[in-house]
Amino acid sequence: MDYQAELREFMVTRRARLTPEEAGVPTYTGSRRVPGLRREEVAHLAGVSVDYYTRLERGKTTGASIEVLEAIARALQLNDTEREHLMHLVQATRPARPGARKATRPKVRPAIQIVLDSITTPATVQNERLDLLAANRLGRALYAHVLEDPIQPGNFARFNFLDPRARDFHRDWDQATRNNVALLHAAAARDPHDQDLIQLIGQLSTQSELFRTLWGSHNVLKYRSGAKHYHHPIVGDLTFGFEALDIATDPGQHLTVLTIEPGSPTAEAIRLLDSWTTPDSAVKQHQARQEPSG
Repeated sequence: MDYQAELREFMVTRRARLTPEEAGVPTYTGSRRVPGLRREEVAHLAGVSVDYYTRLERGKTTGASIEVLEAIARALQLNDTEREHLMHLVQATRPARPGARKATRPKVRPAIQIVLDSITTPATVQNERLDLLAANRLGRALYAHVLEDPIQPGNFARFNFLDPRARDFHRDWDQATRNNVALLHAAAARDPHDQDLIQLIGQLSTQSELFRTLWGSHNVLKYRSGAKHYHHPIVGDLTFGFEALDIATDPGQHLTVLTIEPGSPTAEAIRLLDSWTTPDSAVKQHQARQEPSG
């Protein structure tokens, strides 16, 4: 991946979205040839020369200090996630980087699986690449289509962009795909030597025009809490809250727990899904299919 180009496009898109009025830059009559701020305006706000800012925007980061990068982040009004992304991109452009590495097959410790199995709502463990590494019983029932991926471990982004069933599963599919791309953008800058991640981005870029378009927006995201809206083929519409927690002992792995409002239609639907996925229920369903109808 060309991280100089990634840095350039990220800074250009952040500059383009910021109006002179929002930045407190004096405006004059006449048309502006570029959307958002000009390079010289960002340089002035950051307290650096136009030449220095231009070189940095082109990916020439040698000698760029944390103080200068912080000033540019303030000038571009980056949020905390975008500021962190800028720092990671600058680090990724630095020379003498090691070559891409093949990530080891991610493993979820048995103790974490025990924690998952003790949770009474759908719960999963995923990594920065959005691989679905482990789930409890309800999580496996909810994300059965993701787990069916012939490439293992199953991956949420690969499912959402390449599997036509994703449009029916996600009631907010457009938002889900945008979130996936923003998460992968942030992951790629955090770990620029993850070959599995590079291959995943390459596959999605090759096979999905939508992914290529969204990748060009250069948005980034940290996914920590919010809402999820699904349509399950057995129990219908589901609405969850969720909390995503870092697993401190296993860097890069996140425990995501879906929360359910008591007494809601989702609570009733999950009780039904739970009854369908218990071992006794599965045996009874199998036996029912084997018995001749009378």
